[in-house]
Amino acid sequence: MKKELKRRILSSIIIIPLSLFFIIKGSNILLFFLLTLFLISSTEWFKMAKKFELKFLGIAFLLISFYAAFQIRDNDLGLFLIILIICISTDIGGYFFGKLLKGPKLSKISPNKTFSGMIGGFLLAIIFSHLFGINYNYQLIYNVNNIYGELAFFFLVLAISCISQIGDLIISYFKRISKIKNTGKIFPGHGGLLDRIDGMIFVFPFCYLLIKTFS
Repeated sequence: MKKELKRRILSSIIIIPLSLFFIIKGSNILLFFLLTLFLISSTEWFKMAKKFELKFLGIAFLLISFYAAFQIRDNDLGLFLIILIICISTDIGGYFFGKLLKGPKLSKISPNKTFSGMIGGFLLAIIFSHLFGINYNYQLIYNVNNIYGELAFFFLVLAISCISQIGDLIISYFKRISKIKNTGKIFPGHGGLLDRIDGMIFVFPFCYLLIKTFS
C-alpha cells in the first residue's frame, strides 16, 4: 500500500496543477485539453470493451460527457471546479476510508470497494465542497430552487458523489469482465485515464442536464 500510495501522490502533484492550468485558462486551450483526454479515454474504452457495439456506444457517451464538461466550464468556472472537487474528494475518501477501516464489501463487481469507503467518499465530498462553496454563490442551487439554499446544496453534493461512485462501479464492472486491473498505464499508481475520470464522465452529463432543466 505504501508504494502504491507514494506513486499516487507523486503523480497527483503533476496531474492536478497541470489540469488546473488548462481548466482555468479555458477557451481553445481547454478545448485542446479535453479533446486530448477524450482521445485517450476513447482508446482505453475501445481496447477494454469486448462487444463491438459497446465500443461505439461507449465512445458516443464519452463524447457527450466531454461536451457537457466543456459547456459547464465555458459558462461557469466556479461550478465546474466544485463538481471536480466533489468527484475528487469522493474518490479520495473512498480510497483512504476503505483502506483504513475496511469492513463489508460494497459489491462483487469491485472487491476493493467497501461500505466504509462509500461513506468516506460522501463525507469528504460534503466537507470539501462546503469549504469551497462558502465563497461560491451556489448559482446552480438557486436555479433549482432558492427556498432550500444550503440544504439543496447538501443534497446535490450527495447526488453528485453518489453518481460518481456508481460511475466507478460501472467502469469496474467492465474491467472485471475484461479481466484487467486498470484501463491503462498512463498514470503511475493510478492506472489509465478512465480509472481516474470514471465517476466524472457520468457526473458531467447529469449536471449539464440539471442546468438545462432548471435554468
